[in-house]
Amino acid sequence: MASEPTAIVHLEFTRAATRGPAARKLLRHSDADTPLVEQPLRLVSCDLPEKSGHAGRPETAQRKLDECRARLKGGFYRGVLPKGLRNHLIDKLDDGAAARHIAAGERASAEFDALLERRLLRDDGSRRALAVLPCGERVDRESRLLAYLAPLFEGEPLPSRGDARRRTLNLEMIAGGWAALFLVHPSLPSNADLALAVAEAETAWRKKRGVWDEFGRDLLLGHEYRACIRLAAADTPEDGASAAFRRGCIDLRDGHDVGPHGWWDVPPPFRLWYWLDDAKARADLGLR
Repeated sequence: MASEPTAIVHLEFTRAATRGPAARKLLRHSDADTPLVEQPLRLVSCDLPEKSGHAGRPETAQRKLDECRARLKGGFYRGVLPKGLRNHLIDKLDDGAAARHIAAGERASAEFDALLERRLLRDDGSRRALAVLPCGERVDRESRLLAYLAPLFEGEPLPSRGDARRRTLNLEMIAGGWAALFLVHPSLPSNADLALAVAEAETAWRKKRGVWDEFGRDLLLGHEYRACIRLAAADTPEDGASAAFRRGCIDLRDGHDVGPHGWWDVPPPFRLWYWLDDAKARADLGLR
């Protein structure tokens, strides 16, 4: 006689967001349940300028930005995007916008390399490992692991909290003005760390550090550049607007929700972003 199947306890829980499969290079494995794969990381809360891999070399990317500018100045996006947003982008889309943005991306990348070298080097010449601290959403929509990065003080005395040696590389890139602060729900730091990041971002913006010192305030930020490339490629105004502006924005100075098209009027250090299609974000942030 067949035995009765074992009862399984029914558990109610909220499932984490899942992503589609992503191709990853298998580096090696020692056990069947412990493969080592190559996994791209994304520095959470950081928005760096793009390099030529995103939209092509400067001459190619500039043609796309020129098309975006023509569409914003003409009638293509009139009635779909507000005038203030269109003018904000038009003012940054001059004939050197692509070359300036890509050069800023190369410069920020070189600064990150130098920061890694400096922060991971021990006094005896050996190198520390890198501490990876996954955050919030864990994996973004491009299947990159969202994380804060910091030196790992393994076998060394751990510096006290507040010591500059404990600062994440993310925060240092923001403080140096090489990355704009890019807070996206739900991958947000604690309240204390958020306040520190905003303060450092505001100082970098106000004092024109990093990319704003070398390339000027009219430099397209990373998310602005990516939006302009999408606006240039869209078949219809509606498609362009939805592809370019998939996030809403909250002004951290007063908690006001400026939606997907009002962020241009909020200084970069005070923008908190949320996905428009994320009902949980709206509930968490108290949005209608």
